[in-house]
Amino acid sequence: MIVRQFLRWIQTAAPGERADATSALARAYLYSDMTQEDRLAAEAAMMVLLDDPSPLVRFSLAEALASSNMAPHNVILGLAHDQPDIAEMVAARSPLLVEAELVDLVACSSEKIQCAIASRMPLSNAVSAAIAEVGCAAACLVLIENPEACFGPEDVARIAGRHGHLAALRETLLARDDLSVETRQALVAKLSDTLARFVTHKAWLPEERAQHVTREACDRATVALASETRDTEVRSLVHHLVESHQLTGGLVLRALIAGNLQFFIEALAQLSGFDARRVEAIVSDRSGHGFEALYRQAGLPQGAFRAFRAALEVIYEANFTEEMLGHAVLRRRMAERVLTRYEEAGEGELDHLLALLRKFAGEAARDEARLYTADLLAAA
Repeated sequence: MIVRQFLRWIQTAAPGERADATSALARAYLYSDMTQEDRLAAEAAMMVLLDDPSPLVRFSLAEALASSNMAPHNVILGLAHDQPDIAEMVAARSPLLVEAELVDLVACSSEKIQCAIASRMPLSNAVSAAIAEVGCAAACLVLIENPEACFGPEDVARIAGRHGHLAALRETLLARDDLSVETRQALVAKLSDTLARFVTHKAWLPEERAQHVTREACDRATVALASETRDTEVRSLVHHLVESHQLTGGLVLRALIAGNLQFFIEALAQLSGFDARRVEAIVSDRSGHGFEALYRQAGLPQGAFRAFRAALEVIYEANFTEEMLGHAVLRRRMAERVLTRYEEAGEGELDHLLALLRKFAGEAARDEARLYTADLLAAA
């Protein structure tokens, strides 16, 4: 009877009055002792209110029902597909929305609603994966910062791949302790590409020069990252570099001159298709037997063979292996000895690889100078 009167009354009442009455009806449904007949009538009335022309009425309905697990599911679902400020409230709060409904909302809703879903606590793996796959950058940022969201390394990698060019999201990802080494490197590559585009857009450097400078910076960062990576993760990092076409001869040579034999062995193994233990045995053979065949099988630049051979000779002759493994910067003595050995074996022709080795030696000298001055300042 009361609900019937309510339905007649809202036909002529002002929007503000309808909103207040709607809120009262929803609270009565949730907290009052109604007969089954009255509850059915109240639920039907709320379904009718989903079509009310005033958003004030629908907002009041959402505000009253959003947090309750006793609300009518059909009403909640209708509100979840309402205009953004109404749907946002329900998407963020309602315990009645199941995984499939939340995933559907992520796929077809606006940024505000995606962010509301990403902020839910807790948030399941399936919904997190949907946000990582199709969510906007803002929703992905909310997801990463949600302490009760469940998501795996593949979801983080997907977010990095889609939105890693954005500074706020990239910095938040890099601050995570559980970030995989391949995702961390992918973010470094994203930053490199973003910087190259920015410099080119500003006309500070020609596009080719900007790409070259940022590529070298990315390679240096990758070698530093590899040196800080556990041996068990180096294989994953190398595989990522191969798949993303970043594992160039220059990068492999840079890592070898930095003394990272583990990275060098994994790179040769994945490029050649040989087992890593077989590659390690060939590389460890100081006589050099078999290394040239392995090198050719890996597809590395033939013109750079002498530089790789010189680097291995210097490592083993000077017993640098234990001293250098795991270091993040090019070691000056190593770089200079490889350069000297390479120059001695050269033929005096125009040699771009010689210029590259000299650049490596220069970088190593600058790194050593930075460390030296930092020690001086610390002592002072």
